[in-house]
Parts: sequence; C-alpha cells; structure tokens
Amino acid sequence: MKFIVSILLTALLAFVAGLFTQFPWWVFAISSFVVSALITQSPGKSFLSGFLGLFLLWVILAIIKDAANEHILSTKVSQILPLGGSYIMLILITGIIGGLISGFAALTGAYLKKSS
Repeated sequence: MKFIVSILLTALLAFVAGLFTQFPWWVFAISSFVVSALITQSPGKSFLSGFLGLFLLWVILAIIKDAANEHILSTKVSQILPLGGSYIMLILITGIIGGLISGFAALTGAYLKKSS
C-alpha cells in the first residue's frame, strides 16, 4: 500500500510543482526526495516508486501534448536523433530520463532516512 501511495504522491507533487510554480524543470526531484524521506520504504522500493511515478507522469503528459499537434514536432525531433523518426521512442526516452532522475532523488531520500 505504501508503494502505491508513494507512486501517486510522487506523480501528484511533481505535477503540482511543475504546474503552479516558476521553478526549473528539475523541481520534481525535490518532491521525489521529500516523498521518499517521509514514507518509509526499502531503498529499492523507494527508487522504483520514484521512477514509476515520474515515468508515468511524463509519458502521459508527453502523449497528451504530442497528440495535440498530431506528432509533427516529436517526429521531426526523433529524425534528428538516431531514433528513426519514431515519436513513441522519443516519448519513452523522455519518460526514462525523468524517471531516472526522480528515482535517484527518491533513493537519496530513502538513504537519508535510513541513516538517521
């Protein structure tokens, strides 16, 4: 139960922090750190919940934004990168990058709580 709550809280706080503030794009790492420091889990589960929370959030938001312009921009960007014009791969890579940053922030929060 803590795992699911941690995933949802990570995604919610990251969304709110990005939506209602003027902070830089990486502010979600702070929210992932705080969620992991407040909800006691093993470091592995903390990393996974931070990763999944942000991965799902970024992928869903990217799909919504990408569908609004009929995949035109993402297809052009994926042609510049070595993705063969696949906008789906671009969206997945975006989610993985955000998920890794969030997961490592959550892992840091778990280790900080464990050391205290």
